[in-house]
Amino acid sequence: MRQSQSDSVVQAVGLVKRFGNITALDGLDLTVTRGEVHGFLGPNGAGKSTTIRAALGQLRLDRGRVTVLGMDSWERAVDIHASLAYVPGDTMLWPGLTGGQCIDLLGGFHGAMSRRRRDELIERFDLDPTRRFRTYSKGNRQKVALVAALACDVELLVLDEPTSGLDPVMEAVFQRVVAERSEAGVTVLLSSHILAEVEALCETVTVVRAGRAVFTGRLSELRSGRATAVDAVTAAAVTGLERMEGVDRLRIDAAPRGVRTTLLAATEALPGVLTALSAARPAQLTISPPSLEQLFLDNYAEDGGDPR
Repeated sequence: MRQSQSDSVVQAVGLVKRFGNITALDGLDLTVTRGEVHGFLGPNGAGKSTTIRAALGQLRLDRGRVTVLGMDSWERAVDIHASLAYVPGDTMLWPGLTGGQCIDLLGGFHGAMSRRRRDELIERFDLDPTRRFRTYSKGNRQKVALVAALACDVELLVLDEPTSGLDPVMEAVFQRVVAERSEAGVTVLLSSHILAEVEALCETVTVVRAGRAVFTGRLSELRSGRATAVDAVTAAAVTGLERMEGVDRLRIDAAPRGVRTTLLAATEALPGVLTALSAARPAQLTISPPSLEQLFLDNYAEDGGDPR
């Protein structure tokens, strides 16, 4: 279904930005629909942060236009910032203030802050708000920015590598809180290199390379037609798989309870593969859709890019 203009919280069309001889954006398009958590993926230098800076009104584009909440990002930046909260990948604030004071100041910039949610998030993120900001580690600096943003009642959260420096436990807390804010109707633009994080939170993603969008759509669309991983343990080796069209990376190894077979099966080959394996009465059978990490690498490989 085609989205109407009013459904779009962020609408970027034909963005071009050059810094000297370097082209950061080369005709990039991006649409973030109201109420979604939209993943924004790409390697370093792909143009993600430049796009976000343009959306925040922090730089003037050479060509193209960004609107946020229906307002031009360059002309109406002050009005836009009253309705969004932003978390960068590395937070540097007022070194002499405490973390709690920084949170309250940031909350004043972002919009109306819920005091109850602020205190709850400080506890959930295990942050000591009485320490001076200059004494914080990188992870704790990120917690200050996250608490300030997630405690505010805003329409849009713009998160640019927000969990940089957080340990896995705090990353899990972050994911739960963002999911809660999304359920409350907040729109989220999430730029992240942690693909498991994007996969857990986002149904829709945009993949960028060299300043252009190479894919945008739902994760289900990105997975459509991609190979499925199959892992089975059977009493004896299953014959005929090597002759099936659409079977790739077939490997047969000895296993404690027989023979282990792993392979990738294209969509059209999957029914035949499963029929052959089922006939062998597998003691173990695991079928896994392609991970976002593999899809991400495949997109860059197909587009001629460097997946690193």
